[in-house]
Amino acid sequence: MAKIPISADSHITEPGNCYTDHIDPSFRDRAPHIAHDEKYGDVYVVEGMEKTIPMGLVAAAGRDPSTLSMKGGKFEDLHRSGWDATHRLADQDRDGIGAEIIYPTVGMVLCNHPDFDYKRACFAAYNRWLEEYCAVAPDRLYGMAQITMASVAEGIEELRKAHEMGFRGVMMPGNPQHEDYHHLDYTPFYEAAVDLKMPLSFHILTSSSDHIGGQRGPRINAFAAIIRGCQDIIGTFIFGGVFERHPDLKLVCVEADAGWVPHYMYRMDHAYKRHRYWMKCDEMQRLPSEYFKENVYLTFQDDWTAFEFRNACNVRRLMWANDFPHSDSTWPWSQEMLAEHTVDLTAQERDWILHDNVAELYGLTAV
Repeated sequence: MAKIPISADSHITEPGNCYTDHIDPSFRDRAPHIAHDEKYGDVYVVEGMEKTIPMGLVAAAGRDPSTLSMKGGKFEDLHRSGWDATHRLADQDRDGIGAEIIYPTVGMVLCNHPDFDYKRACFAAYNRWLEEYCAVAPDRLYGMAQITMASVAEGIEELRKAHEMGFRGVMMPGNPQHEDYHHLDYTPFYEAAVDLKMPLSFHILTSSSDHIGGQRGPRINAFAAIIRGCQDIIGTFIFGGVFERHPDLKLVCVEADAGWVPHYMYRMDHAYKRHRYWMKCDEMQRLPSEYFKENVYLTFQDDWTAFEFRNACNVRRLMWANDFPHSDSTWPWSQEMLAEHTVDLTAQERDWILHDNVAELYGLTAV
């Protein structure tokens, strides 16, 4: 009998009191909060960021594509389970899934906040709120804590705190405050992540290069580019020798699809073989594709190419997700879609991609 799928990437919708009720008192009057905008409806306002976050798309799962809009959203019209965990299991059951790995929504935007002190306070507040949310159903809701990475020492402290709070992994900002992630200064941080068995997740739209509005042509052309930030991070870890120095480190590429991986691995290998001398890449014991296949996990939703090219990747590193309740979600039609996309998989391959890989990565035993 097929195992019940686990979503490797789902989200919450931060309620208006997420930050205001849980943030350090010295930041309370500046905490992110919901306000009403005449043009966009209810929006999240974040001090220090030029743009607000409209509520119209952040919980649009299940809606007809022709109705999707950034304008006019009202918080009270959003899926209640996005912020009230007592309603979450019913939405999981409706989609036929047994558990979810939970990521933020507003917190994704906060990853690019320029003030690391402010960002630290917001992430700490979010983690406290998320801990309470997941406690409602600890065997079906598994939150990913957010950490700031203002410094290596602080990153280790945040990592240990997240572990103490019961989180199974952490969501990293696309850009740390100082040196990039391949720098040798991060050695003790990666050692701590391995020792604590805490995978490091990098989600789309959390890097400084991830933004819609700077693309060429029509605005929709930007959609294809939002996976680029995650690709750059993976390349930084591989070509920067991080996985060679830390072979047990686990990186999760979240919501960037996976069908592109075989060609991307080929391009990395080609660059290393042909151009590593003049492009200044240190010698590695293995090809880039080998580190990719071993150390990088990938989540995806309706990417049928990920299933099609599973054997050109590492089938034990592919993890399906429903992205609930975001506008790109497959909820509540996930089972119908999966029946079509997995038709050529063996029962073992299906269980690996839909259940076992994510369960083993995060040590989930109750599902």
